[in-house]
Amino acid sequence: MGTSSGSNHPHQMLPPRQQLRTGGLETALSLVSSDQEPRESPTESASSQETWPLGDAVTAKKTVKNQKTESESQEQHTVMHHVSNADKVSIRDIARERVELVAERMHRLPDEFLDELKNGLKSVLDGNVAQSVDEFMFLQKLVQSRSDLSSVTLVRAHRVQLEILVAINTGIQAFLHPNISLSQTSLIEIFVYKRCRNIACQNQLPADNCYCEICANRKGFCNLCMCVICNKFDFSVNTCRWIGCDLCSHWTHTDCAIRDGQITTGSSAKNTSGPGEILFKCRACNRTSELLGWVKDVFQHCAPNWDRESLMKELDFVSRIFRGSEDQRGRKLFWKCEELIDKIKCGLAEATAAKLVLMFFQEIELDSAKSFENGEGGCLMAPQDACNQIAEVVQETLRKMEIVAEEKMRMFKKARMALETCDRELEDKAKEVAELKAERQKKKVQIDELERIVRLKQAEADMFQLKANEAKREAERLQRIVLAKVDKSEEEYASNYLKQRLSEAEAEKQYLFEKIKLQENSRVASQSSGGGGDPSQVLMYSKIRDLLQGYNLSPKVDPQSNERHPFRSNP
Repeated sequence: MGTSSGSNHPHQMLPPRQQLRTGGLETALSLVSSDQEPRESPTESASSQETWPLGDAVTAKKTVKNQKTESESQEQHTVMHHVSNADKVSIRDIARERVELVAERMHRLPDEFLDELKNGLKSVLDGNVAQSVDEFMFLQKLVQSRSDLSSVTLVRAHRVQLEILVAINTGIQAFLHPNISLSQTSLIEIFVYKRCRNIACQNQLPADNCYCEICANRKGFCNLCMCVICNKFDFSVNTCRWIGCDLCSHWTHTDCAIRDGQITTGSSAKNTSGPGEILFKCRACNRTSELLGWVKDVFQHCAPNWDRESLMKELDFVSRIFRGSEDQRGRKLFWKCEELIDKIKCGLAEATAAKLVLMFFQEIELDSAKSFENGEGGCLMAPQDACNQIAEVVQETLRKMEIVAEEKMRMFKKARMALETCDRELEDKAKEVAELKAERQKKKVQIDELERIVRLKQAEADMFQLKANEAKREAERLQRIVLAKVDKSEEEYASNYLKQRLSEAEAEKQYLFEKIKLQENSRVASQSSGGGGDPSQVLMYSKIRDLLQGYNLSPKVDPQSNERHPFRSNP
């Protein structure tokens, strides 16, 4: 908590809460929204709800996650059949049996089976399995009741076995996530409460070598990131959700402090504003400090970076803190917060609302200065007391100015480094742009060249197509000529053949005719001589003569006709 006007201790503006953001693991911040520890009461504050989420959003995430794990389990089902029953290990075996025996069996198991074990424990921690709370409490009771689990025996544990034991002991499933890879030594130290279980913190315990009653007696408690009351942590920084003690640097959830009565009204030792101002009593050191200066410091340093939702939450926290204030300044702050919440709901910009809050704190500071100069109630102070109070105010103002100056210088250096980084990135981008332009120009030239080649090839293709069409037409013309010549040659051949056959037939006919005449003359001569002739032979010659005469009387065959030769006709 920032130093108030009534404290003379060095000013510390939320150092542990800022260290969590700068020194933590980004993956842890994204994977672990809260510390899960079912050993605590479920009626914890709203800022430290960690154990069993029941909201619709969580249910939707579980559904998606279950769909993924179901598809993975189907792929792994075949591998499971190859694991013998003697080698199989369950989560209860890991929680119950000796470390070295389980480790020996786990070394023989495939990675798919080990992943299935971790997914099963994740389901229990998520509440996906029926009666998961009872199952987890049973497993945690088994682990925490064992006396053989020490840093000496855990060295021999299998990696997955150790992760499961740590997850059961702490109730944090992030230790089972594949992207969270802590060393085996760190896991052992977390299990035996020698290192903070917050993955984003990971400090050795006790943190900052603090041996107060709480740090010495609470197992696994880290005063840099955990609440003194509920013993839990979250990742909220630069906020009124956490209250830090100026004297012992222990932290408390605002909700826990309100619920537990650690925020009350009273009068600080060095403040004359009255008996009804709001004070915070630290449970670790039992000392009190006023909260108005702390709220003012938080808003001055953090309000410009809050968005609309964050600003409304912070105003609600401040309103709840100062709701019972009897001090005039506290009541004004309460009224101002309520007024700004209503205005923001009606559309007031968050930047304007933040400026109004800062102006309000300036007005309170001016009113306090005037009241100090005039003396409240007409009381006169001794010169020495007045000088002491003035010196304290001046010293407080100087400390605040130094802190603000350091913060501004840090922010200036950070902004300058960011600007230099941006300049380098711009130069790199300019080079990349120039290279891209050159490459683009080169590609454009190549594209133009390719287009020219394509046009040339297209022209060549058109030319070849034209020549092919001409050649096709010429071939068709030559084919028609050839067919005509073939038909003509066939006709000529048929005509010549018929003429040849006709002449041969004529010659044969003439020959036969002459022969018949000769035979006839010889027959006549023989008859005249009185010898007579063979009647059958006479009949045969008579028939042959009649045939020859009939052939001579038949019409002549047209040699051009194709009806009497076996050659094909014209189509």
